[in-house]
Amino acid sequence: MDLPANDYPAGLLGIQEPPCLSLYQPTHRHHPDNQQDPIRFRNLVKTLEESLWRAYPEEQVQPLIESFLALAGDRGFWNHTLDGLAVLAAPGLFRVYRLQRPVPELAVVADSFHTKPLLRILQSADRYQVLGLNRREVKLFEGNRDALDEIELAPEVPRTITEALGEELTEPHLTISTYGSGPTGPAMHHGQGAKKDEVDLDAERFFRAVDRAVLEHHSRPSGLPLLLAALPEHHHLFRQVSHNPFLLAEGIDIHPDAVSADALRERAWRTVEPYYLARLTELVETFGAAKAKGLGADDPAQVAGAAVAGRVATLLIDADCEVPGRIDPATGRVEFGNLAHPEVDDLLDDLAEWVLKTGGQVVVVPAERMPTETGVAAIYRY
Repeated sequence: MDLPANDYPAGLLGIQEPPCLSLYQPTHRHHPDNQQDPIRFRNLVKTLEESLWRAYPEEQVQPLIESFLALAGDRGFWNHTLDGLAVLAAPGLFRVYRLQRPVPELAVVADSFHTKPLLRILQSADRYQVLGLNRREVKLFEGNRDALDEIELAPEVPRTITEALGEELTEPHLTISTYGSGPTGPAMHHGQGAKKDEVDLDAERFFRAVDRAVLEHHSRPSGLPLLLAALPEHHHLFRQVSHNPFLLAEGIDIHPDAVSADALRERAWRTVEPYYLARLTELVETFGAAKAKGLGADDPAQVAGAAVAGRVATLLIDADCEVPGRIDPATGRVEFGNLAHPEVDDLLDDLAEWVLKTGGQVVVVPAERMPTETGVAAIYRY
């Protein structure tokens, strides 16, 4: 399963050889609701196929559709879906993403990918990760206020202490002290080090390897806060060796295997929510100060010009707002109107893509916490 945080925005916003196929649908986690999901998927694939036949020769159509049909027949996949599905395909590329939030049904063939539903999910401010850790193995979860699911670790992240250190444990170093010798009786021997120190040293080496790999392959690419879920003694050791700036000071003092999935999500969100609220408050205050100095704006047309020019450092967009329109990539001017397919041409999402392309930060904010009523709030670099 592909990780959207690793592909987006760098890969999916780049230039891709057409045709680009984008398929989105809501899915269900449990039986019997999930029985209809593969049927709906096949119907959407048929829509893609009909669009391709109208514009492309058979030798281009068949290889693209075959990957979709193989996924449609994968029972194991459809028995483990989440709340939404995104599939993006092009010549030489096929990406499948299970999503923790529902998305509207959509099947589009175009010269570029339709990435806006992914953007809405990936840039939401309430996302976080949970690192489940003990002396033997590691697990990683990703979630939001409503859902928390285990995700596949990047290949470079060791899953177990054996993967990290190999079959050989640290050689024991035993120091022997002798006392009690003499006329009072036989000499007594006391050993220090040995197995306990060996185990502690191996755990420390394992935790260091995990920390480095998680930082490089998960925390930095996603930018998400990281919550540690482990026994208290493992918290102490891991925090001693960790250099991950995304690791939160607060954690969960129990291993994920010891609680239900719902209980883990509840505990995680209780811990993450204060950081989430503090981050939103800071962003809103920063926007207010920037706007007062002429370094911020909430007019979508004005923000569009700044985004195309690369001036937007941070963009807040309303999670529930859509503004039909399109941006002229040459001038940055906005054309508003009642478009035939507003989901494909939502000005706020186009703004977000421009900001990401130019190295800015995008945060999708709940409507009740937006500092403006226009759906957008931009903080400029200059």
